[in-house]
Amino acid sequence: MAIIHAVNGISPTVGERCFVAENAVVVGDVVIGDDCSIWYSAVLRGDVNSIRIGNRSNIQDGAVVHTTHEKSVAEIGDDVTVGHNAIIHGAKVGNNVLVGMGAILLDNAVIPDNTIVAAGAIVLGNTVLEPGVYAGAPAKKVKDSNARLVEMVRQNATDYLTYKDWFIKIEN
Repeated sequence: MAIIHAVNGISPTVGERCFVAENAVVVGDVVIGDDCSIWYSAVLRGDVNSIRIGNRSNIQDGAVVHTTHEKSVAEIGDDVTVGHNAIIHGAKVGNNVLVGMGAILLDNAVIPDNTIVAAGAIVLGNTVLEPGVYAGAPAKKVKDSNARLVEMVRQNATDYLTYKDWFIKIEN
């Protein structure tokens, strides 16, 4: 069973029809929307400030979501994919966003709707992006957003709805 517990009297809230892997950690001031999936070895540590995750989002294996005390909160919108081993540290992520594997989003970075942050990219603290595709360290815009990109990101999140249902069936 996943590690889900209170910190300083604040307990996480997990929405309906969610999958939280057995070795995932969800602690403190964390609110997870409906139809989300939190995969193996992911850590959502709301011990020093709040973490909010919208509906139909997936936090993949080894990803870490954390904040900085009295400085930042982590907000992840609807239909977001956070790739394997990504780090979201006190950043705001809009709707229909893909955060690539191993990407790092630092305190108070703002990732708008319909954006891709490529694998391994680093979005520095206090950076406000425009919709598009970002790559590199520090992350730079390499492509504008378009209808095809928006649909690709949405489809990735939709695929994870299917995958989480496979695992919910295993648990039942």
